[in-house]
Amino acid sequence: MTGHPLRPSGPSRPARPHPALTSLLGAWALAACSPDETAAVEEHLTDCASCAEEAVRLRDAVALLHPEDSLDLDPSLRSRVLAHCLGRRPARIPVPGWAAPYEAETARLDALLRDIGEQDWRAPVRLAWFDGRRSAEREVSVAAVISHLTAVDGLVAGSLGLPDPVPAPAAAVAVLSGGGAAEAPVGRVPVTPDGRTEALWTAEEGRPSGSAHAAWRDQSRALIRSASFAAGSGGNAESGGTAEVTAATAATSVEYGRFSLPLRDAFLDRAFECWVHAEDVADAVAYPYEPPAPSHLHRMIDLAARMLPGAIAGRRRAGLAPPPHVLASAEAPGRALHLEVEGSGGGHWYIALDSPTAHASPRTEVAHVVLEGLEFCRLAAGRIEPQEAAAGQDGDPEAIRDVLFATASLSRL
Repeated sequence: MTGHPLRPSGPSRPARPHPALTSLLGAWALAACSPDETAAVEEHLTDCASCAEEAVRLRDAVALLHPEDSLDLDPSLRSRVLAHCLGRRPARIPVPGWAAPYEAETARLDALLRDIGEQDWRAPVRLAWFDGRRSAEREVSVAAVISHLTAVDGLVAGSLGLPDPVPAPAAAVAVLSGGGAAEAPVGRVPVTPDGRTEALWTAEEGRPSGSAHAAWRDQSRALIRSASFAAGSGGNAESGGTAEVTAATAATSVEYGRFSLPLRDAFLDRAFECWVHAEDVADAVAYPYEPPAPSHLHRMIDLAARMLPGAIAGRRRAGLAPPPHVLASAEAPGRALHLEVEGSGGGHWYIALDSPTAHASPRTEVAHVVLEGLEFCRLAAGRIEPQEAAAGQDGDPEAIRDVLFATASLSRL
């Protein structure tokens, strides 16, 4: 027979008066009594019918106060509250649609970081990427992950005229994924994401772990404000303002060292990396974390798909992929791979295989690859190797291999 006996053995306790026991029924129903009080109340309930009936009613009421649903907040709650508030009083300078994924992902990561304890900032986090030939990884702390985001976000900050968070290093910085060659001479800020990360990690040695959160949060908010003003106040949030301002914004380019992205795409890139590293942190501290909103996830997948022709060409220049079958001139028809991404944020893309400037279409399709949306994102983030991607495949195996390896090569520290 299981359970606690109503009349425990041992030395007898002095009897409590009936009013005292009645006053404890509410606390007993909430499981807030001490062990002695609980034993006294339960012993009394076997002898007092009126108190037993009241105890049953109180326990039923407590069950209504404590539903068994998850206590985690709905991930869409913030966006619904903001949408309601903005519907009643629209923002004077709205966030442009192309910066909305970055705003959403930084807000979600900020909420995560507010919830963790001081000891969690030192929790080990496994960062993984694909260096072009094989998977690579590095173990750092939660604080170092946030500083990494600060360092790379600083590239976008510089393009908007904001201060650079990365100081000039006192010694040459080595590229993490480039064979250990010197990244930048002494006294010059590195220009690649991995070099900037190393420089900021070195500069922040000895600082309190939590300070990384404040620096990252302040910079991300400044980026969103600057993007809103850059888009202009004359148009809606999606269009980004007047034609003149939109043209100026579109002309802004963010240099990543080995490549560059238009400002709008750079904000998508930063949103994607913010989400990926937020999941890394969430895994390290056992925190529940959901994927981005479907519309935002679709934009991130679209950016990766648009970058694939250039990534394939870059792998060929590095000797990591076979040469193209034909030399296609700009906008001329060329071989294409049909990339089908299923699930949340999915869609269909035709990837040019022979030249980044060739025109890809269903008529020139030579292969077809099907991937689930989150699986594609994990591949692009370097979290899985190309050979391990759960992909449906049909057609030219060389074209399929080129695209899967190019997708993984989009990843970096």
